[in-house]
Amino acid sequence: MASMRKGSIAVRLFWLSAVWLVVALAGTALLLTALYSRALDSGLTEALEFNLNRLVNATNEANSAENSTVDAPDPKFQRPRSGWYWTISDENGNLLNVSSSVVGIELPPLAGPLDAQNTRTAVARDTFGTQIRMIERENTVNEQKLRILVTGNLDEIFRLADDFRSQALIVLGAVGATLAIMSAIGARIMLLPVGRLRAAVEAVREGEVERVVGTFPYEIAPLAEEVNALLRSNSGIIERSRSQVGNLAHGLKTPLAVIRNESEGKKTALAKVVLSETEKMTQIVTTYLDQARLAARTKIVGRKTDAVTTTNRLVRVMTKIHPSKKVTLQPAPPNVPWFRGEDSDFEEMVGNLLDNACKWSRSEVSVSLADDTWAGSRALKVAVEDDGKGLNEDEATAVLRRGVRLDEKTPGSGLVHPSRRSAGRGGGRISAG
Repeated sequence: MASMRKGSIAVRLFWLSAVWLVVALAGTALLLTALYSRALDSGLTEALEFNLNRLVNATNEANSAENSTVDAPDPKFQRPRSGWYWTISDENGNLLNVSSSVVGIELPPLAGPLDAQNTRTAVARDTFGTQIRMIERENTVNEQKLRILVTGNLDEIFRLADDFRSQALIVLGAVGATLAIMSAIGARIMLLPVGRLRAAVEAVREGEVERVVGTFPYEIAPLAEEVNALLRSNSGIIERSRSQVGNLAHGLKTPLAVIRNESEGKKTALAKVVLSETEKMTQIVTTYLDQARLAARTKIVGRKTDAVTTTNRLVRVMTKIHPSKKVTLQPAPPNVPWFRGEDSDFEEMVGNLLDNACKWSRSEVSVSLADDTWAGSRALKVAVEDDGKGLNEDEATAVLRRGVRLDEKTPGSGLVHPSRRSAGRGGGRISAG
């Protein structure tokens, strides 16, 4: 059976939270950077318009573009190659006055229509490759049309925006890592009730309690209740089955007694056969009655049996029953699991295999217990091997069918549990959870 385990809820929640946090925080960083860049650009435009108005007013007051008093108040226009320039030219493009920062450069002319305030804007690069924002306004002084141009450095804004984005990513990344760790811790804490429920179900399976006990959150409590309902239903089914087996055994006991009484004292061959078979049937009925009584006294659902102790007891019994055979129990590893079931069931399975091996072995029978894996889960492996003749492939297939015996003359009840592999005629291996 394939494993039902696939991934971890806590791990999935952590990665889902981490991915969404990365996307959300990266988007937040980009959005904040865009808003910050737009605010810087708006501030640059306002500063340029302020200086442009000051130049227009100074030109109007001086009635001349060449007057030395015409100047922008911002000290940035005094630094060469700063990207902050202003120029005043006539309608033919001849320069009449410039800022001290205009040294060895030539600003590109602006094209396009003027707006209602006789102003137009553009983005260009100066001679040194600096990206600048340009605002130009036409103004008339003494019937002379003048073009007043101011520029501001856009690369400074881009650098500030890049620095802001880097710092925002670092800060938001730290916040995201903290939130992801908190999410993982929260997932572990929220899943603790699931772990308690698993432990409670395991306690039922191990035979420590009869039902799932404990207090669980609202979302998990119905699951615990359904498990308990399933346990009650299963117990009822088992109890009814055992009662029916007991009733059947009781019902057969009286007719068998009558048949045995009628056969006793008679010397015919038929009477001897009937008496012999009646004894066997009576023994089987008695065995199942004892099992039914023992099961009725069993209160715990997940009963388990010490496999080492029980197997050791069976080996001693077989040594007395078959004194001519050497029956040996190999040392069991310290971690060998217990058999999950009743003592009688384990004794019947292993005892039948041991008895079968002793009947068909030459002189030696060996029993070993080991930790194994069966259907993807931990299991107990019991290996019974002997030095007998063994079985061929057809016999090994046939002997595992219910009620099949290869030799009807030899007393016994045949194999009662499927074996994995036949070592001797009566040897084999069984696995139990």
